[in-house]
Amino acid sequence: MITFNELKELQEVSYGKVALRLLDIVHDDFINESIKHNEHHIMICGGTGCHSCESEALSIELNRLIKEKGLENNTTTVFTGCFGLCESGPNIVIYPEGAFYSHLEIKDMETIVDKHIVNGIICRDLLFKESLVDDRVKPVGEVSFYKHQTRVALRNCGLIDPGNINEYIAMGGYIQLGKMVSGEYSQMDVINIIKDSKLRGRGGAGFLTGLKWETAYKYDSDQKYVICNADEGDPGAFMDRSILEGDPHSVLEAMATCGYAIGANKGYIYVRAEYPIAVERLIVAIEQAKKLGVLGNNILGSDFSFDIEIRLGAGAFVCGEGTALMESMEGKRGMPRLKVERTAHKGLWGKPTIINNVETLANVSIIMQKGAEWFKSIGTEQSPGTKVFALGGKINNTGLIEIPMGVDLNTIIYEIGGGIPEGKEFKAVQTGGPSGGCIPKEHLNATVDFEALSELGSIMGSGGLVVMDETDCMVDIAKFFLEFTVDESCGKCTPCRIGNKRVLEILERIINGHGEIDDIEKLESLSKVITDTSLCGLGQTSCNPVISTLKYFKDEYKAHIFDKKCPAGSCEALMNYIIEDNCIGCTKCKRHCPVNCISGSVKSKHTINSDECIKCGACADICPVKAIKLL
Repeated sequence: MITFNELKELQEVSYGKVALRLLDIVHDDFINESIKHNEHHIMICGGTGCHSCESEALSIELNRLIKEKGLENNTTTVFTGCFGLCESGPNIVIYPEGAFYSHLEIKDMETIVDKHIVNGIICRDLLFKESLVDDRVKPVGEVSFYKHQTRVALRNCGLIDPGNINEYIAMGGYIQLGKMVSGEYSQMDVINIIKDSKLRGRGGAGFLTGLKWETAYKYDSDQKYVICNADEGDPGAFMDRSILEGDPHSVLEAMATCGYAIGANKGYIYVRAEYPIAVERLIVAIEQAKKLGVLGNNILGSDFSFDIEIRLGAGAFVCGEGTALMESMEGKRGMPRLKVERTAHKGLWGKPTIINNVETLANVSIIMQKGAEWFKSIGTEQSPGTKVFALGGKINNTGLIEIPMGVDLNTIIYEIGGGIPEGKEFKAVQTGGPSGGCIPKEHLNATVDFEALSELGSIMGSGGLVVMDETDCMVDIAKFFLEFTVDESCGKCTPCRIGNKRVLEILERIINGHGEIDDIEKLESLSKVITDTSLCGLGQTSCNPVISTLKYFKDEYKAHIFDKKCPAGSCEALMNYIIEDNCIGCTKCKRHCPVNCISGSVKSKHTINSDECIKCGACADICPVKAIKLL
């Protein structure tokens, strides 16, 4: 165990070892390739996305080559957290130049070591596509994907070794906790800083974090708890996972800070078992923190003790809801409680409990370092700070982004995201995961913050952001999210259990060409009842995809119901196979049709009886001249 003074000395020593990564050697905003550097830090993305593309094998090969060429004394390799640009993986960044290499293979490592590390020549053909502009090389921070971002929650991801506590300390980690336990901050001082920052929960509802902490502080109890909600269940969401993989100590320090503020000595991290890398790095981080003395009994020799344990979730989406999470932790079935009292009053085992999600906690330590005013200088007045999103769908640059609150959708989609693939037209973006709403192209200039999204009929949610193009059917999109919600409903309350099933059945009927004249009215009525009467947030927001698509794309519903057509051309039941004029009359389609619905003679154009066609696609697959189309 070390003292607070020893911790500060460790920070100074460690900072010198990582500072090179924070500097880009830039001349006229571009890298001067003629400069040879005596020391390099090679950062290898170790996030789950790059990990699945064999980035660990790249790391092993790099270390082998560096040792073979005797470069150990002036070259550091770090298997770090997610860089964010998952589409281009596996990725590495080499500092101090900030050269961003992407789509790498193991064979490329020798080229990088020989050219870049030994001779100081950047490997242009291996750079990320946007790093080259007019034959000049941009450092990673100037790439369009990154230059519009502001990294707060993700500040250390991709810069530090998540398995080395000293590197987190070098970035100021645990120093503020040391000040608290040494008496520089009282409990209310900490609470007031978080309150003044206006930090809002990043898990969905956006409740003021400091106000929640103050409520738990005011209740006297022999035991209080702090829970980190890392049960990230939205389809395509990986914000929390990336923070845990790339900067686990930021979460541990924030939990200890909360424990100090409210008077708790016990914390739990409820994390998805499907996140093995995150769990492994959390285990290592907790062990390191305890060994150093910044976690556990008598932190830094003070009277304050705070311990953290990990609890693995079994994959139930509803356990992301706070009360269902606590039921699960108590060994019961994960189902929401009726909220008579807030969890800050009666939570885990009936004791005052603070539940914050990973991203919320990742903001706490940097707020304590830089102050509430600094945090409020980012974002908007009512929604200060940044928000991390998992950017996916029909977008060129899929990955993890962090933007200041108040940035418009156009910047996210076309500047950061790189636009829509294949030159197709942007149609809508869905924010907030399965419980979010779809925002159409006419609101492309809308800003992203809690208030603006709510006005448009969507939510911030935990941070899913799915882009759709002209080929996406909005009725089908609504059905997709309702299918997920129906599958994940715990079944405790009738509106969610029965109501959402009825909504899904109507959507399926419409998509299959059997929509009825009053289906739109039924959808609107059912959605309102489910929203108003469901027990928890899952049911209360489950119909947002239906409500928002009815609001902005009602014409598509009408086309499905009345015209029996899908304007996007994606609902197969409403489409028919036709044979075009370039048919050569080879009869292959006729001979392979399983229901004999194709007619025509040799060397003459054939026709398909749409009433008998089962849309199996066998005819289109066998046609040698591709004359059969689904329209």
